[in-house]
Amino acid sequence: MTYNPELLRREKRHPEKQKNPDRPSGKKPEWIKVPAPQGETYDETVDVVRTLKLTTVCEEAGCPNIGECWNKKHATFMIMGEVCTRACSFCNIATGRPDALDVMEPLRVGVATMKMGLKHVVVTSVDRDDLPDGGALHFVKTIEAIRFKSPETTIEILTPDFKQKIGAVDQVAAAKPDVFNHNLETVPRLYPSIRPGARFFTSIRLLQRVKEVDPSIFTKSGIMLGLGETQEEISQVMDDLRAADVDFLTIGQYLQPTPKHAPVENFATPEEFALYERMARAKGFLMVSSSPLTRSSYHAESDFARLREARDRKLAKQNAAE
Repeated sequence: MTYNPELLRREKRHPEKQKNPDRPSGKKPEWIKVPAPQGETYDETVDVVRTLKLTTVCEEAGCPNIGECWNKKHATFMIMGEVCTRACSFCNIATGRPDALDVMEPLRVGVATMKMGLKHVVVTSVDRDDLPDGGALHFVKTIEAIRFKSPETTIEILTPDFKQKIGAVDQVAAAKPDVFNHNLETVPRLYPSIRPGARFFTSIRLLQRVKEVDPSIFTKSGIMLGLGETQEEISQVMDDLRAADVDFLTIGQYLQPTPKHAPVENFATPEEFALYERMARAKGFLMVSSSPLTRSSYHAESDFARLREARDRKLAKQNAAE
């Protein structure tokens, strides 16, 4: 599942978590279970990813939807390596000292997008706090390479927070991705234990800044349920995102990667996810995806089409009112 076989060993993949006691989350409910990945198209996607030596967050993060997505030739490319400089307690991506950037990686992502015939592509990355710009220029080069090799493809990026990297957000937004996604992950109270390297306000400000640079870019963010958050806290996060003019909110169930990671405090029911969707729509989001298996790039292509339609309807309504 990863190009570095050493990272398959848990103590190598997450050295900072080995001091944690095992905290198993218990049996998953029926609505969480998914079939094992298989199929001809799935194998074709695997072949393209392997041949071009690309990393996907689908594999690195252990996404439960990999079978469904790869059977549709939907893959989220993860750039700048497979080792993250942060150690979020919910995340399965390896922590450590990353390698130098691969200057040919943006072109390979562009080639993969062309070969797979993607109409919509999602590109994310590890955190690269070791780089002066946090990897902003590498995102820009990847966007440019995709546009060069597959000019009709729409581009969605899921970025880190670029904390303390002055000008990084502006640089990436100026490259005009169609969707700029940055996940809040959880409520502010839980940041010290769940997302210790990040700051809630930094993430909100990033999303707000994208709209200031280019209001035409769709902004998107996501949160997880099951980490101990309350309904009131989730409602406040929604309000904070709308204050930053975020267009699209995703809400999914947190699943514990290993017993050393943060435990699942509760499995939210499908009815609870439906409630949060109604709340978010009432607060004015153009799009909401809320379900146990929702992930940031799950159904990204069809969601993007619906997002554009929603904005067109909103603009038409505003014009009619004038």
